[in-house]
Amino acid sequence: MNTIQGIEGFKSMAGQELGESDWHQVTQDQIDKFADATGDHQWIHVDKERAKAGPFGTTIAHGFLTLSLLPSLTGQVTRAEGIRMAINYGLNRVRFPAPVKSGSRVRASVKNLTVEEVEGGVQVVNQVTVHVEGQEKPACVAETVSRFYA
Repeated sequence: MNTIQGIEGFKSMAGQELGESDWHQVTQDQIDKFADATGDHQWIHVDKERAKAGPFGTTIAHGFLTLSLLPSLTGQVTRAEGIRMAINYGLNRVRFPAPVKSGSRVRASVKNLTVEEVEGGVQVVNQVTVHVEGQEKPACVAETVSRFYA
């Protein structure tokens, strides 16, 4: 894990590969709970029998479930110290090139794209790629935008 020391630490990481998270298994229970939380019970996610005959041979995670794993996964890659406040400012671009089948393991790799000064801190844009174990195409590629204040 990279420990970033204050605002100057963020400035020094500009353009760098920051690392990878540990593997995380996406279970059917997690998919079902996400479906309950969001009200998205499409059969491709929750109906194991119907999904067997579907395009992936099993249920798959919601794209937004994969996206919602980013804070947990990226939190294993970097940690900030000497920061008064951090906020999730948003996302620039998000794509879901490949599915995450139930039972698959995923991990995130993080690359910094930009670090720009904002009033009282910095705005950090990272490219986060969620890889599926044994799969060539990533499940998610997103540009996260965060702000850190001293």
